[in-house]
Amino acid sequence: MSGKTLTLLAIMAFVALTLGSFIWFIATWDKEKEAPVTMVIPAPATEERLT
Repeated sequence: MSGKTLTLLAIMAFVALTLGSFIWFIATWDKEKEAPVTMVIPAPATEERLT
């Protein structure tokens, strides 16, 4: 095989592995088992001044 063919095969293998691992991650996700990674921070209180 030529170098160009090997490079394209390596790229396709990398893409397939990355996509496959992402699909596996989503398919096996258990929402109840994992702690949330986001946090809601309330906005600071402001005073309305009437002049």
